[in-house]
Amino acid sequence: MASKSPRKLGKSEQEELLSTLEERFEKNKDRHRGIKWEKVRQKLEAAPAKLWSLSEMERTGGEPDVIGHDKASGFLFVDCSAESPEGRRSLCYDDEALKARKKNKPEGSAVELAAEMGAELLTEEEYRQLQEVGGFDAKTSSWLTTPPAIRKLGGAIFGDYRFETVWIYHNGADSYYAARGFRCALRV
Repeated sequence: MASKSPRKLGKSEQEELLSTLEERFEKNKDRHRGIKWEKVRQKLEAAPAKLWSLSEMERTGGEPDVIGHDKASGFLFVDCSAESPEGRRSLCYDDEALKARKKNKPEGSAVELAAEMGAELLTEEEYRQLQEVGGFDAKTSSWLTTPPAIRKLGGAIFGDYRFETVWIYHNGADSYYAARGFRCALRV
């Protein structure tokens, strides 16, 4: 369930998060060539609700960082943890799948948790873009935004990185595994 009102961080929390993001940004320049931290920081400071979302991505183990930018949609932050974030695993795809499951229901669903965080699941295109800056999900997998036609048939897609290749697979949307989570995308 999405938040009804934008959440904000306190001043000290905001400064701590900005410091963490800047340190990660500077340490991983290969993820965002040609992008300057000062520009990213200006955008973040002007968007307190986005900062709160990034803090949720950080809190659940995502290690968000910038992997792209375009003038129309801004800076693209995604979870850059080596594996699917630990704080977001063992979830089925969406609330519809969760409600349909009769036995052994997981704690929740990826789509709804991402919405609560003020973010979205990565699309297949964003997932492939992430994989261009490093091999992520070598031991785990991540749910991805699923095309409506596939979801209508009860399925959902996820990706991982094995044998130096990005793989996109399908599964029943109601399935869940300890090694499958989701990565968030957030545009600022």
